[in-house]
Amino acid sequence: MILPKVRDPRFVTIRRGGTLTDPDHHLLALWAASCAEHVLGLFESVRPEDLRPREAIEHARAWVRGEVTMMQARAAGGHAMGAARDLSGAARHAAYAAGQAGAVAHVAAHELGAAAYAIKAVRAAAPSGESDDAGRRECRWQRDQLPDAIRELVLDDQRLRNAICWSVFEC
Repeated sequence: MILPKVRDPRFVTIRRGGTLTDPDHHLLALWAASCAEHVLGLFESVRPEDLRPREAIEHARAWVRGEVTMMQARAAGGHAMGAARDLSGAARHAAYAAGQAGAVAHVAAHELGAAAYAIKAVRAAAPSGESDDAGRRECRWQRDQLPDAIRELVLDDQRLRNAICWSVFEC
């Protein structure tokens, strides 16, 4: 479970009663796509013919540009998660990261799922005894990619949801 039981209004759009602006929602989607794309090779090295995770990342970005609907981006995210189901380890986590990135168009709070699964993918791919260090490096890389406009929002979200995100945000 990576979503909180009670939705944080900062991740709910203004038109749905929250405080999230469309520009910040778009930045969250782009950041999630970058996190997922950073580890996509871990999936593609196992299943190079399966385009579903790559398409989910592309749909997240296309949604930001207004080229696909929220429903199309969300569906692409679901297909990416389907690509993960019969896998294990790094490839599975990388596909889930892509799926979460696609789902940000629907629920902005999935942004942290993309990041958390990407860290899990890097940890799983690391040599024995190096997974914690690899995860911390990935976490720091992700934080370096955060646009200033959403930086504090995401860092606070990481602090609040770290426990339900496998404590991957301790970097």
